Amino acid sequence: MKQQTNKKGFTIIEVILVLAIAGLIFLIVFLALPQLQRSRRDTQRKSDTGRLVAAITQWQSNNDGITLPATAADVTANVLPAYLDSGSGGFNDPSAGGVYSMVTATNGAAPTNLGEISYGINFECSGSTASNSANPGNAVFAVVVELEQGSYCQDNK
Repeated sequence: MKQQTNKKGFTIIEVILVLAIAGLIFLIVFLALPQLQRSRRDTQRKSDTGRLVAAITQWQSNNDGITLPATAADVTANVLPAYLDSGSGGFNDPSAGGVYSMVTATNGAAPTNLGEISYGINFECSGSTASNSANPGNAVFAVVVELEQGSYCQDNK
């Protein structure tokens, strides 16, 4: 009499094929993840820059509408405590771990380090950098933040 054996299970080829496909999926995810994290941090920096411009504009309107903080140190001392929650993660750089450091813009120079924000009076944005304003006046300012993928400029125009 003929014995019939029913072997149940997967062949080694099927197992290797499934593992190879799973490995490719994990590889794609792990290659894309750092880019997504950089993009998220840069989006946070852009949002913080917008909040800072709004805070400086509000400070300006509360101080006769023309006068701006003269330097980045003035922004740090007067605007941040009064108009932004700068403690407990409220205005912290997402990767540097601390509150942004403010630098005063000179000749349109952008910050060179992550966690720095450049502030300058009589500057306006041209692309991702600030340049001297064509219409200088005390009411014009620009803020530039260094991103992981370039820089970002926002002015009050």
